[in-house]
Amino acid sequence: MTPPLPRALLALSGSNLAAQSAEQLSLAAVPIVAVLVLGAGPGDIGLLATAQTLPFLLLSIPLGLLADRTSRRRLMVWAETLRALALFGLLAAVMSSQLSIGLLAALGFLGAVGTVGFSVAAPALVPALVPREALARANGRLELARSAAFAAGPALGGALVTWAGAPAAFVLAAVLSVAAVVLLLRLVEPSRAPMARRHPLLDIRDGAHWVWHHALLRPIFLTAVAWNISWFVLQAAYVPYAIRLLGLGAAAVGMTLAAYGAGMVVGALLAPHVVAKLPFGRAIQLGPAVSVLAALTMVATLALPSGVLAGVAFFLFGAGPIVWTITSTTLRQTVTPGAMLGRVSAIFLAANTGARPIGAALGGFVGATWGEPACLVLALAGFAVQAWIIFGSQVRVLQRLPQPAG
Repeated sequence: MTPPLPRALLALSGSNLAAQSAEQLSLAAVPIVAVLVLGAGPGDIGLLATAQTLPFLLLSIPLGLLADRTSRRRLMVWAETLRALALFGLLAAVMSSQLSIGLLAALGFLGAVGTVGFSVAAPALVPALVPREALARANGRLELARSAAFAAGPALGGALVTWAGAPAAFVLAAVLSVAAVVLLLRLVEPSRAPMARRHPLLDIRDGAHWVWHHALLRPIFLTAVAWNISWFVLQAAYVPYAIRLLGLGAAAVGMTLAAYGAGMVVGALLAPHVVAKLPFGRAIQLGPAVSVLAALTMVATLALPSGVLAGVAFFLFGAGPIVWTITSTTLRQTVTPGAMLGRVSAIFLAANTGARPIGAALGGFVGATWGEPACLVLALAGFAVQAWIIFGSQVRVLQRLPQPAG
């Protein structure tokens, strides 16, 4: 019989669900409110999106270093409190009719700082809460919460703004963020030896050196970067492609995109069984392989224009890569020394986030020059590259998790 997960992990999982739900609600509500209340155009929406993503590039590594030097639970509490304050600020601005694009961008930036702090500290905290053999199950629990929030949050945010007005969406998001803080305060973090004080750049260098020179982490890092570039090439082209060439209406486009969230939930539910049945290296490779299948399915819509095929592709993009996220995170937590987990998690987060604008810009250029179908083919080539990287690496020979790093 599988032993239950520790109560501390359950508290972290509940906090993660509340925090992720708050984030997804606000991310969905803010651009809708900007358009409906302020008459925002594409440039304004681009500014808001930039403000909400910039902290990932600027602060992932500094906050990762902070996660290694201080209490990870305390960092998460402060990060989530900052997000809650930003959400209450949004609510106050809406209620007082003082809303502006600049204020939305500033509060979006602050909320994203909270997201970054939470995102780098949580994976670093998990190995301290659960035994090594339960890491995959614990990561699966956290990713299931994220998947559920990703699947339901945007739809709920849009519905609340439409049916009850913007204040209702921000009230619910703020309440969820406060609930995440309360759950974190109930979590007891095991003590750990203090980190030796050195120049921050030396500590960051050590984290980057560990990732790049580790035979298992480097291919995971490169695979993740290639995947994110390819994914955002596809994202840049999909909506205009679906409307112009597949002939889908707005509702049908939304349904195909929603299949991605559904796939994430199904993949997170299946991940424990996949890890139990397959050699660990094969379980890691499953996500990249399914991504190639998903990209092939999307390219097939060029010959067989179909919203159903596009929805299947997005479902596969959700289901396969979530297994990759769970298994690759588990491997990263195992082979990285505990004192370095925050920095290593932050390096992965910063690189993945940095890959996204590259993919979006590349997709925009290719789509404008040769059309959306060229983007689909380019994305397929990129997904083939990420699969080639991981299938050619030493990860393929892993039968089980390696011994933990000292």
